[in-house]
Amino acid sequence: MSTTENEPPWERQLLEKVAFAALREQRAKRRWGIFFKLAGLSYLIAVLVMVVDWGGSEQLADARHTAVIHLHGTIEAQGEASAQNINNALEEAFADKRTAGVILRVNSPGGSPVQAGIVHDEIRRLRTKHPQIPLYAVVEDVCASGGYYIAAAADKIFVDKASIVGSIGVLMDAFGFTGTMEKLGIERRLLTAGDNKGFLDPFSPQDAKQKAHAQVLLREIHEQFIDVVRRGRGDRLKDTPELFSGLMWTGSQSVGLGLADGLGTVGSVARDVIKADRIVEFTIRENIAERFARRFRADSTDGVVGSLLGAGRLMFR
Repeated sequence: MSTTENEPPWERQLLEKVAFAALREQRAKRRWGIFFKLAGLSYLIAVLVMVVDWGGSEQLADARHTAVIHLHGTIEAQGEASAQNINNALEEAFADKRTAGVILRVNSPGGSPVQAGIVHDEIRRLRTKHPQIPLYAVVEDVCASGGYYIAAAADKIFVDKASIVGSIGVLMDAFGFTGTMEKLGIERRLLTAGDNKGFLDPFSPQDAKQKAHAQVLLREIHEQFIDVVRRGRGDRLKDTPELFSGLMWTGSQSVGLGLADGLGTVGSVARDVIKADRIVEFTIRENIAERFARRFRADSTDGVVGSLLGAGRLMFR
């Protein structure tokens, strides 16, 4: 009888466990060895792709594109179409070396004169800095008031025949509640330091001097608007008395009046005018959290402004 047969069962089991453990360790080492070899090979391939000229880098560098930026909705400091968002997108679009031209895709009823003015001035600055890159405004549904204030800085404006264009004017809107307060027996107790601190307070009778002063403000801003449009459109504008009256026109009519240059879409302008039909979006998008925070800030600001001023906001509408 052999020695192995005389060994107790527990010793045989221990030897088997040791042998299997050694075998598993060898297999694990082989697997890790294969993994690191593959990782090293992948790294080497990546380096070669980045360093070696495969003949396609020149073609990629020449892949010119049309940069598109959306101007959508009301133009306001805390909105999606704020000057900060639009100007940041414009800066990135013009700085991209592959940008052949920029399209501002407009669908806006207007908004803040200040925000519109900031965007307008930034477009003119960037066009001076990058004279080889044209900027065109392409109107979809609406390009009115502040939206047109911005579009007037473009090299050309393209519209759809059914677009709504114009509304070159300024408004300041509010409500008067004095009659309602009298019927309800409500007494307005307004304390101010300064004769005009309660300027256009909706709960007080309208003051003739304050109304006249408001009209002066509106006229001055309206003249600024008119100057911007005349400077941007130049000799293309038709001498029509109602052009700056606040009226709006269809896209087809706006071409006849010189407010626009022709019919076109983002695709047609990129393809036929800029000659770069590859479109790249540069619009700054907000996530849900940012949108909620922006809306909360806007609501809070509107409440404070309404309490302090009493009058409606000054708007390009």
